[in-house]
Amino acid sequence: MKFMVLIRATEDMENGVMPSEAALTEMTDFNEKLVNAGIMVAGEGLHPSAKGARVKFDGKKTTVIDGPFAEAKELIAGYWIWEVGSLEEAIEWVKQVPNTDGGHGEIEIRQIFEADDFGAEFTEEARAKDAALRARAGE
Repeated sequence: MKFMVLIRATEDMENGVMPSEAALTEMTDFNEKLVNAGIMVAGEGLHPSAKGARVKFDGKKTTVIDGPFAEAKELIAGYWIWEVGSLEEAIEWVKQVPNTDGGHGEIEIRQIFEADDFGAEFTEEARAKDAALRARAGE
């Protein structure tokens, strides 16, 4: 099972406050632990929302909204993608996330859809095309 682990932003993160050397070292060590356990598929930190944009859809109309965005606690500061056996296993790993600077207020865990989750509506033809696209993308 694949899970996306979403690290919620804090006011400091949104204001561009960088983690301390100790926090970066601990996080790198934790990432190494995830890789050594064979569960880390990907993971990245994100710049503050001031450097981003949102695209809002209203029917066929789109509107671009430049950052920053309000409510830091609703924003994502980084993510991992993990391959683990269950939600419970993902939770146990999240409990080990270093919090040296006390910056992590909340981390959300969401299961990623797999082809079988979509049922018969995801036809064999669509599945084959999806698999070919993923192979081309390097997944």
